[in-house]
Amino acid sequence: MKKFVTVALAYVLCTPLFAQTIDSTAKLVLSGYVEAYYSYDFNQPLNNDRPSFVYSHNRHNEFNLNLGFIKAAYVDERIRGNIALMAGTYTNANLAAEPATLRHIFEANVGLKLAKTKNLWLDAGVFSSHIGFESAISKDCRTLTRSLMADNTPYYETGAKIGYTTDNGKWFLSGLVLNGWQQIRRTDENTRLAVGTQITFKPNAKVTLNSSTFLGSRPDNTNRNRFFHNLYAIVQLNKKWELIADFDYGIDQQRPSYDAWTSWVAILKYQLSSRVGVAGRVENYSDPKGLVVTTNSPNGFRVNGYSFNLDYTPISNALCRIEARSLGSKDDLFEKAGRKTATDFIVTTSLAVSF
Repeated sequence: MKKFVTVALAYVLCTPLFAQTIDSTAKLVLSGYVEAYYSYDFNQPLNNDRPSFVYSHNRHNEFNLNLGFIKAAYVDERIRGNIALMAGTYTNANLAAEPATLRHIFEANVGLKLAKTKNLWLDAGVFSSHIGFESAISKDCRTLTRSLMADNTPYYETGAKIGYTTDNGKWFLSGLVLNGWQQIRRTDENTRLAVGTQITFKPNAKVTLNSSTFLGSRPDNTNRNRFFHNLYAIVQLNKKWELIADFDYGIDQQRPSYDAWTSWVAILKYQLSSRVGVAGRVENYSDPKGLVVTTNSPNGFRVNGYSFNLDYTPISNALCRIEARSLGSKDDLFEKAGRKTATDFIVTTSLAVSF
């Protein structure tokens, strides 16, 4: 085994960056991702931080690293494991509540195949969220920046999950037991674990339908209930057009009643050529009671957003992007030159490379 691992490592490290191929028989695979960005917020925040509800590409008027990680993945017929360590402004913003020793964990999990002839797996550890179609890896998303709903739902989760994929690949079913709502370490007063489900249906190569749920406690010290449901569809209309529609609904336990919040987003992507694509986004987030985003304003957090981005892929594992985005709120939720305002306009550009 030691000799095999040494050979696998040498193969991965010595293969040229932009012409890498992976041996399907390899047990250990190394990979990485780096995304640098520059974002200009026309409200010009005084401390150069974007609003508190933005967790990706959240620094104003400076060149920075949004996310960079190195990952090692072990794959066998019956076992698998992943570990990835990360850095960047995404890390600083999104894992600020975690202990310092855990803040650089992007992924750390192990899996065991439970059936020899069926695609049934048990995985445990820190892994990507089962909620939503967007991830922290911007290169894999249709827009440069994350939608309001993605930034305010879990990017990562910690726990155990059972996942089953049918033989024809059309159905994926999963049940999860989690530490909480985007938590590696549970808060001191949170005494309960959370549960979740995911059902994905792909009737053909052009359509993906997904339903994900979460039932647990709010990510604070109140130990109050939270229920959340995410529903999205991805439709490849033809070779050039793709449509995504997503709707979220959540309720939190207050005293003594329950209050709700909703969000939705629609993204239309058009591929002009093999190297150039564009995408437009329309979104809405409505949290009148400030359950997820606290504002202390009369109408809570009610924001509409629009964006347009242009993508250029010079080579298969590199992506250059630029995006213009407008946000508008019912109340004055944004800050401009030290004063409150109801609008915000941001231009962001990035260069992402995977290897």
